[in-house]
Amino acid sequence: MSDIIIKNGHLVDPANAVDRIADILIRDGKIVQIAEANSLSTPGPEAKGNAQTIDATDLTVVPGLVDCCARLREPGLENKATIHSETIAATNAGITTLCCPPDTDPVIDEPAVVELIHQKAANSAHSHVVTLGALTAGLHGKHLSEMFALQQAGCVGLSNCRQPVENAQILKRAFAYAATFDLRVFIEPDEHWLSLGGCAHDGKIATRLGLKSIPVSAETVAIARALELVAETGVSAHFGRLSSAKGVEMIARAKNEHLPVTADVSAHQLHLTEHDISSFNSACHVIPPLRTQRDQEALRLALGNGTIDAICSDHQPHNIDAKQAPFASTEPGISALETFLPLCLRLTQQTSLSMGELINRITQAPADILGISAGTLSPDSIADICIFDGEEDWQLTEDRLYSHGKNTPFLGWNLQGRVKHTIVGGDLLFSD
Repeated sequence: MSDIIIKNGHLVDPANAVDRIADILIRDGKIVQIAEANSLSTPGPEAKGNAQTIDATDLTVVPGLVDCCARLREPGLENKATIHSETIAATNAGITTLCCPPDTDPVIDEPAVVELIHQKAANSAHSHVVTLGALTAGLHGKHLSEMFALQQAGCVGLSNCRQPVENAQILKRAFAYAATFDLRVFIEPDEHWLSLGGCAHDGKIATRLGLKSIPVSAETVAIARALELVAETGVSAHFGRLSSAKGVEMIARAKNEHLPVTADVSAHQLHLTEHDISSFNSACHVIPPLRTQRDQEALRLALGNGTIDAICSDHQPHNIDAKQAPFASTEPGISALETFLPLCLRLTQQTSLSMGELINRITQAPADILGISAGTLSPDSIADICIFDGEEDWQLTEDRLYSHGKNTPFLGWNLQGRVKHTIVGGDLLFSD
């Protein structure tokens, strides 16, 4: 493992309130020194390996991005993508840690599946992968999973994804059991019977297009139910992929009541609305659905005031066939790793969110939610680092996508902000 010196970069590290030009020395996979700009010389004879120097003049240096929801499709859907392909794409996008939900095939409800995913990620030797375990066996909502065994195998939390737990008694027991092991429950709020078969927001656009809709109540009813059980059991809960103004209000109220809750939003919900499906654009078929301009404005405001703690990619790569059908028959989801950083950076121009606040939402905050040691440039921390040019303009085309999934509504968009270098565990794995 080579020594690396990053020279003269603009460090933005919200975890340590750092926002200045500085140098960084990396040795043995860790950050060992942060010094004044241009004060660290090229590594001398004592350096290990083939010492490298990165000139970061006019570039921004931040902790490696942490994505708290990315479906890697393996095991079970290797025809869409693999852990190898998607961790390479993540590394090239500056994302050094990905969290994989348990709705794989087989479901992550046994330690052997956790070990398989971790081994494949280690073999890929790119971005780190952490896993959520299933809240109920097989995600069927009938019996509790072996939570302690999943925790011992390395799961950072538990989730039932969007699969229903119809019996509230079972859900309460699951929350209580998770609380005994200090495991956070990750909730994708969805009232199954209200959203069943729907593919678009319940509004004028869906009515005009003749699409079966998903009302906001599908989100809010699920949030209300979960919050009541959180209050009773004391379990820490994370609400993922919020999509509505009403949902945001409920989370804000819960935080005001000091319930142990956090929340995230997917990047595409902050830039697209229901109007983007008006031409039956299947690339914009996502669940939860794109909602109104008012909802989007509420999500952006909540991100700024801290009601929403983090932004995730909600990465869901698909093969070509999955999006080539009538809108309602296509599979939902966006291939979102390569657009994650530039879409987030756009928020600093379109909202009152500062660069430091934004970087917090995609580094330190999601790392804290996942309970992992990441999202910081602290001395002696693992050297996971993203270096980007915040001013570089570029156009998203298919040949720029390293992910196996090319399903994104942002093809052809002019984006600003491009990753130039990514360091994972002290290794320089990507340079543009």
